Amino acid sequence: MRQPIVAGNWKMNELTEEAVDLAAEVMRRLDRSSSAEVVLCPPFTALRAVGDTIRSGPLKLGAQNVHWESKGAYTGEISPPMLRDLSCDYVIVGHSERRAYFHESDENVLRKVEAILAAGLRPIVCVGETLEQREEKRTEEVVRVQVENGLRGVGDRLRDAVIAYEPVWAIGTGMTATPDQVQQAHVFIRGVVGEMAGEAVAETVRIQYGGSVKPSNAEELFALPDVDGGLIGGAALKADSFVAIVNAAR
Repeated sequence: MRQPIVAGNWKMNELTEEAVDLAAEVMRRLDRSSSAEVVLCPPFTALRAVGDTIRSGPLKLGAQNVHWESKGAYTGEISPPMLRDLSCDYVIVGHSERRAYFHESDENVLRKVEAILAAGLRPIVCVGETLEQREEKRTEEVVRVQVENGLRGVGDRLRDAVIAYEPVWAIGTGMTATPDQVQQAHVFIRGVVGEMAGEAVAETVRIQYGGSVKPSNAEELFALPDVDGGLIGGAALKADSFVAIVNAAR
């Protein structure tokens, strides 16, 4: 049985005081009997403060990006050991916004994944197609390339990774893939992982769905047999909606 994982990607939102308030409110509202693993991913500036806020509870801390080098002349970057020093557990890599706005390639994703695992952290690796690619019936082709190139050579260490299927056309648009589309994509991804690392690893890898997940659709999406929780964007910025989504991941 794979433990569901729900991660809140706060993106470039919340000053430190706001972030602490949001984290504290999530802690207060969270049902401690929930079976889901819950991760908060605030901006870098709030990692320390949010980490201190959630330290006494069941929540985990995640970062939204990282560089693959452990140190050096990389102005403006942050390394996996630095995130470990801040008590992070997870790191998001390959998000479509990183790919689109900062030209992050599958090669970059792989280097980051390797560095994250080497530092004892866990990557949340985002994959997904654009609307144009889906309309051209290239979803499986695009997703296969992203999974294979972004996780090449990781092998058994894939057990420590989380994959987030996020169709680009559903992120922040209000559009959500249908349950059939979501399940089909997750089954396909699990099959690709099986080809890369074996069936036993594929069955243990958690695959999240992300893309306009909200309280009204979370239960239906999370009930799908190959969906192991969600990577939540906009709805993670309100404690009540995020906790409702977490509660749907049972």
